Amino acid sequence: MQKTKRLLAIEKIIREARISTQDELLKKLKGKGLSCTQATLSRNLRQLGVGRIPDGSGGYKYAMPDNARIAVESPMKLNIVPVIQEIIEAKGMMIIKTIPGNANNTALFIDNARRYEIAGTIAGDDTILLLPRDGISSHQLHSCLEIILPGLHARVGKK
Repeated sequence: MQKTKRLLAIEKIIREARISTQDELLKKLKGKGLSCTQATLSRNLRQLGVGRIPDGSGGYKYAMPDNARIAVESPMKLNIVPVIQEIIEAKGMMIIKTIPGNANNTALFIDNARRYEIAGTIAGDDTILLLPRDGISSHQLHSCLEIILPGLHARVGKK
């Protein structure tokens, strides 16, 4: 559970702040009550696919992988959100109902976001079974889906 919280916090910090060094990131994590060693942080950054990019002022900053940015920007362009009709929670998993014929493309889009919280998806014609990783709460899974598919919960809601 601690690792999951730390991974989510690392992602949030990197998305919201300009972080140039692991030391800066360790301090931010400590400020949130999540401490770890530099070696652990290094492994976590690698697991999340975090890289360093030029910051525009001659230095570098940490950034989440491009595929995460693409996932946040493109679902409306691909008409992913409009095909989702219902989200149902079932024993820690989620069942996502789509318009018939759309589950495979929707599951592929979710899989391609490569979110840590999601272990994988199984899709049929109009139904997706979304499997969370161990230690991921229902709330965290809903938040993750909202990141991948902005506007989803406003359109569909939670059941």
